[in-house]
Amino acid sequence: MIGNSWDIVLKEEFKKDYFLNLINKVNNDYRHKTIFPPYNYIFNALKLTPYENVKVVILGQDPYHGPNQAHGLSFSVSDKVERPPSLNNIIKELYNDLGIIKANNDLTSWAKEGVLLLNAILTVEMSKPLSHKDYGWTIFTDEIIKKLNEREQPIIFILWGSFARSKKEFITNKKHYIIESAHPSPLSASRGFFGSRPFSRTNEILKRLGEKEIDWK
Repeated sequence: MIGNSWDIVLKEEFKKDYFLNLINKVNNDYRHKTIFPPYNYIFNALKLTPYENVKVVILGQDPYHGPNQAHGLSFSVSDKVERPPSLNNIIKELYNDLGIIKANNDLTSWAKEGVLLLNAILTVEMSKPLSHKDYGWTIFTDEIIKKLNEREQPIIFILWGSFARSKKEFITNKKHYIIESAHPSPLSASRGFFGSRPFSRTNEILKRLGEKEIDWK
């Protein structure tokens, strides 16, 4: 289904009734409604960052629900559309943290560096945020977090906001690291996201571990 090591890691999950029902619902919605991201991009985060390549996880909630925005990576949008407010604040913090001016909105390069940009819910109906929250996606993505928790090689989990931080219950392996703060949305960015320095802190941990640092540019 994914085309890399995630197929092996998640093979039992793909057989479960809830997942088969979920896929049937999603397929039906794509046939009759406008759903994002484009169908071939539903599992884009997993396709771009195989299990063994994951160094960092940035967890989002559900995809952007406007045209031409979502492409299967949390917080990322196509360069063809205006930068959403949360992403704008992420880019601001990147500049304040590391002095990096990031011109593009598409974070695919981060995914290829080993940053799993995972939304907890992988599909959404146009103009209806959280419309697929009860479809079963969170069962599936919680399992992804649990599988990552089993990894011996340390992973850095970046958790922004209360929803992402609620997933800490699945990160029990003491080898892993958690960087958490307020969400980058305009409603909460000034209450702890700005100044949290997640990018430099991530690279400091990777350097200590003898791992290649993330090229956030």
